[in-house]
Amino acid sequence: MVNTKTTFKAFRVEEESEKFISGIKEMPFEALEEEEILIKVHYSSLNYKDALSAIGNKGVTRNFPHTPGIDAVGTVISSKSSKFNINEKVIVTSYDLGMNTNGGFAEYVKVPENWVVKLPKGLSTKEAMIIGTAGLTAGMSVLRLTETIKPTDGTIVVSGATGGVGSVSVMILNKLGYKVVAITGKEDEKQYLLDLGATEVILRKDFEELQNRPMLKPLFAGAIDTVGGVILENIIKSVNPLGVVTCCGNAASIKLELTVFPFILRGVSLIGIDSQNYPMNYREQVWNKLADEWKLDNLESNANTISLDELSGKLNLMLTGKLKGRTVLKLV
Repeated sequence: MVNTKTTFKAFRVEEESEKFISGIKEMPFEALEEEEILIKVHYSSLNYKDALSAIGNKGVTRNFPHTPGIDAVGTVISSKSSKFNINEKVIVTSYDLGMNTNGGFAEYVKVPENWVVKLPKGLSTKEAMIIGTAGLTAGMSVLRLTETIKPTDGTIVVSGATGGVGSVSVMILNKLGYKVVAITGKEDEKQYLLDLGATEVILRKDFEELQNRPMLKPLFAGAIDTVGGVILENIIKSVNPLGVVTCCGNAASIKLELTVFPFILRGVSLIGIDSQNYPMNYREQVWNKLADEWKLDNLESNANTISLDELSGKLNLMLTGKLKGRTVLKLV
């Protein structure tokens, strides 16, 4: 594939007089360095980090102007890599993409070869971005959980269940035969979660108000927590002996106020999931599972598709917690 264009469209965030403004700009192509590839982006997806980058959060992006988008999928159109050939379809998620390296909210993106995964057979480019970093994080969490906990061991609880990671976790666990309880702060989304495969929905406020004791009645064989804080504390206190809890988020709080009792009296394991720098061999394993034995039949029903022109408004909705499921950005 030969690229004859001299510029391409990108969603740019710029800093002016200590304020941040965003909009669609025409950008010039940059020369490829050794072991880099240029990808024509088919789809990207919206993540909370993207929303933070779009408002100038220096904890996510230090230097502006900048193109957010921590996810991208598309076709290789130019390559200085021995690993990837022209016309191959590939996925890029996390690492520094969309943080301090220009990301997937653009028609083209150039990245180092060691950030890239070949699109597995069994997944379309759109399906890959419905999964995206959020679904990959869910897959990583499920992989670590299911190494120890089997469907016959008992119920799995998932917090932040209407979000990207939580909703995909519920769907994968349901497909694998686990009984899933969903925790959400959105009372009006109960039916949505039941439709995804949850067998029960617990409201966040009710779960947060459980007795403040070192340990609680054991209720769950394992858990996938996406929010941290009191929710994670109460999950850990409520897990059965030898239960496993994965954690990957801190939207509620970065702090945990716990005793060691759940760990030394029940043997509970707490596993952190670092989706940004997760080893490539595990990434490939999870992507292949998501394309095959974990393939979700109702992916499209859990996603909305938008254009570049709609992007700014959707990012604002994400910041206010009013976006559910997955939102994919179409660029072709």
